Amino acid sequence: MYLTENSSMLDNPLEGYSPYPCPIKEKNMEITFREWFGTIHGFVFGGAFLLAFSGGLFALYSLQPAWLTADGLKTRIAQLKVWVWGMAAIAWGAVLTGTYIVYPWYRAKPPEGATDLSGFARSLLLASESTAKWHELGMEWKEHVGWLAPIAATVVAYVISVYGAKLANEPKIRKALTWFFLAAFSAATIAGGFGAFITKAAPVR
Repeated sequence: MYLTENSSMLDNPLEGYSPYPCPIKEKNMEITFREWFGTIHGFVFGGAFLLAFSGGLFALYSLQPAWLTADGLKTRIAQLKVWVWGMAAIAWGAVLTGTYIVYPWYRAKPPEGATDLSGFARSLLLASESTAKWHELGMEWKEHVGWLAPIAATVVAYVISVYGAKLANEPKIRKALTWFFLAAFSAATIAGGFGAFITKAAPVR
């Protein structure tokens, strides 16, 4: 075999070679207007509430006379009031944005004869038996039981505001508030989990 003077292989043996079987196309990540509101509903409001829960629960548990001085108790109560009312506001933000902004988009009905249901999340879930339960169980939980989170959080905030430093000497009331706190956290956690799986199966776009 002889190579001529014009042989390109001799000059650059890798010319024209690509390690990829097909050309790579660049894709830009885009978030739609509706997906932004879904992110605010679930990730911003819902995530912030779940993160704040542990701090609020510990602050409530620490309201014990043996652990705090009189001045320390006043400071702790003032901080706790701001914290729990903030948690309640965040929980209401999650529920209200989900109920009155995201949910109407979710339950939008496709036009008659439509075959592409990608823009109609509820109809897309119900179109298959394998995903219908996400609506029948998951979304039903989010629609109804999910409201327990802001209601229970508001109860805790109100009682703390009314009793104030007296809670240090009311272990039974603190215990009851702890259960309300746990109810709020459980409702929010389950609703958030269902929301993540529903969004995975049929995102609102």
